[in-house]
Amino acid sequence: MTTSRYVRFFEEFGIDDVPLVGGKNASLGEMFQKLSGQGVRVPHGFAITAEAYRYMLDEAGAWDRLHAELDELDPADVAALARKGKRAREIVYGAGLPDDLAAEILDAYRKLQEEYGEEVSLAVRSSATAEDLPTASFAGQQDSYLNIKGEQSLLDTCRRCFASLFTDRAIHYRLDQGFDQFKVSLSIGVMKMVRSDIASSGVMFSIDTESGFRDAVLVTGDYGLGENVVQGAVDPDEFYVHKPTYLAGHRAVLRRRVGDKAVKMILVEGDTKSTVRNVPTPKSDRARFCITDEDVLELAGYACTIEAHYGRPMDMEWAKDGLDGKLYIVQARPETVASQHTATTLETYVLEGRGELITEGRAVGDRIATGVARRIHNPEHLSEFRPGEVLVADTTTPDWEPIMKSAAAIITNRGGRTCHASIIARELGIPAVVGTGDGTTCVPDGETVTVSCADGESGRVYRGELGFHVDRSEVADLARPRTQIMINLGNPALAFKTSFLPNDGVGLARMEFIISEDIRVHPQALLHPEKVDDPEARKTIDRLTRDYPDGSAFFVQRLSEGIGTIAAAFWPKPVVVRMSDFKTNEYASLVGGAAFEPTESNPMLGFRGASRYAHPAYAEGFALECRAMRRVREDMGLTNVILMLPFVRRIAEADLVLQTMADLGLRRGENGLKVYAMCEIPNNVILIDEFAKRFDGFSIGSNDLTQLTLGVDRDSEIVAFDYDERDEGVKEMIRMAVEGCRRNGIHSGLCGQAPSDYPDMAEFLVRVGIESMSLNPDTVIKTTRQVLQVEKQLVSAQ
Repeated sequence: MTTSRYVRFFEEFGIDDVPLVGGKNASLGEMFQKLSGQGVRVPHGFAITAEAYRYMLDEAGAWDRLHAELDELDPADVAALARKGKRAREIVYGAGLPDDLAAEILDAYRKLQEEYGEEVSLAVRSSATAEDLPTASFAGQQDSYLNIKGEQSLLDTCRRCFASLFTDRAIHYRLDQGFDQFKVSLSIGVMKMVRSDIASSGVMFSIDTESGFRDAVLVTGDYGLGENVVQGAVDPDEFYVHKPTYLAGHRAVLRRRVGDKAVKMILVEGDTKSTVRNVPTPKSDRARFCITDEDVLELAGYACTIEAHYGRPMDMEWAKDGLDGKLYIVQARPETVASQHTATTLETYVLEGRGELITEGRAVGDRIATGVARRIHNPEHLSEFRPGEVLVADTTTPDWEPIMKSAAAIITNRGGRTCHASIIARELGIPAVVGTGDGTTCVPDGETVTVSCADGESGRVYRGELGFHVDRSEVADLARPRTQIMINLGNPALAFKTSFLPNDGVGLARMEFIISEDIRVHPQALLHPEKVDDPEARKTIDRLTRDYPDGSAFFVQRLSEGIGTIAAAFWPKPVVVRMSDFKTNEYASLVGGAAFEPTESNPMLGFRGASRYAHPAYAEGFALECRAMRRVREDMGLTNVILMLPFVRRIAEADLVLQTMADLGLRRGENGLKVYAMCEIPNNVILIDEFAKRFDGFSIGSNDLTQLTLGVDRDSEIVAFDYDERDEGVKEMIRMAVEGCRRNGIHSGLCGQAPSDYPDMAEFLVRVGIESMSLNPDTVIKTTRQVLQVEKQLVSAQ
């Protein structure tokens, strides 16, 4: 392509040319030049330079008129800002394009027509010369246009694009960030439009946007053009891919969530201008994912390549062309919020009670806020909003940012975790609940509400003002004790955030939470739904499994993705996963479970743990658990997973279950597989030398071990006073177990409640030489400090 004065094709500039072509174009040129050879696909196009913008205004003598409107502007005067912004846009648009500039633009357009065909549809996109900096994003501040065809339409669109440098939102944002209004110029990117209107598009990040976890790619997507995802008009599909195992050659989606995708943005064919509209998405399409796993993994590869090239977490827009079926990157910029977080101080918001739940949606951030709810139905009513109120809206756009910065929290009907409201809420550090579906009708206008995003992925809105507090922990320079401090964790939604705590891995990852919350159905009911008599249960099973080949595929995928998320969050540290340990009454409470479970008078001592695994009544269910764990370790590549068997009563039972696991493809020692057992029955301690021949480690379950040593049911109020984990008999059992593990060269750990509750118990464990203790997240910092102190005392005593 030949170079002209005011036009440069993508191959003619790169990331160092931001002053010339702006951040968006500079990044497109950089990727087109440097990454096309590495497989990253970028549509071809050209940039109209920032010099062209200045030349246009010079020729029209427009600068003095712009200064008259914008000098000494008060950002707090919203009405004046809107009035002056409108005049500024009129001045720029009215300047017109000088003839020589217009000729260069049309010459470049004809070259794209030669490359892609005369009917090529164009995307015309703004690219400010100060946008997409590592510490401040101008994303969405200026306008872009799609489906542009024809010479006059292109020239008119370029004038509109130049004028959009002075949208109200752009003026306000520059004032907030301290940018001089006249030191920011605008370049325009003109590129082949990717026909995602007949396919899919979305946004992805090479970092988890909520926690700042850097080892995951987050891909979000919707049918049609990508504006709906960016602006929050839809609840998109979400996918996570674990970067370290992906780069090691494993190809598996780590975790996924199907979004509502109620509407999709399409082009209005036959129009030469950028006419688009939203249409309802067919129900059958809403229920399924908008892209395949293969697409997700290809995009994850792009994200890894782009991040490696730029050397920082990135925010990228992607589009799938419905004509050629290929995936394209149409924008990449530095991620500017999650990547700025430091982990020297950890803050945990804790809700002190529960009130009436009004609505719920996707949680953005992990904070809690209270305030008076204020519904705003359209931008005309923005002036009614008062600082400190909770903004309730259908969705938000960049025009809303002046009031969003003063909100206590944000609630929207539509949108996902990469929409406009989510991005701004993160940037401002306020909680947001997006995609509620009914926030503007259910949240009472003018009443106080509490917005909580402190429980993982689900954000909840409660009526009234509920109490909460913030736990702050300083973790900078906290030394690691010799005794491993591990974490008890069952909720995958909290895994990325929890991984920032100082830790040596996960000592107890419970399957039960995932089965009861994400799967909800008894494994046998998934395999044999015809045996479920309850019509409502049958309907629930059909609904949950309708997009899977069968019930077993549903169980395996959901369980493996839940466990996989926890394992990925702590990779490559060990993650000890306990196979299911529901009791019969708990299994029976699962959907369809009553048809497969006996009624027991004392489930605590009944058909639970290892006794179920090879028993005909549950063998098929255990096989599903094993299939899921094989998928985690083999397909996902998360070989840091250690499997643990609960409630192993006898040696013969251990042999039977281990053989069953081996027959199902989980043989101890193969592919580095370690198998632990819970030490929670006195027989485990008495016969520890025999058990140690069969397992790689013991994790002492102090809760059950105390009950069975003292013969006390801790759930009985009558004898609860006799339940004491610090009883000398219980401590002797623990000491014998730790010594037995040491004698046999296997790992010893404890995953019960005792060291979290009792400082003297943690000290006892250190003194007997236990190798690890696994704690609830809220006690990790406190107990780590205590363990360090005890270890220091032991060294001094020597």
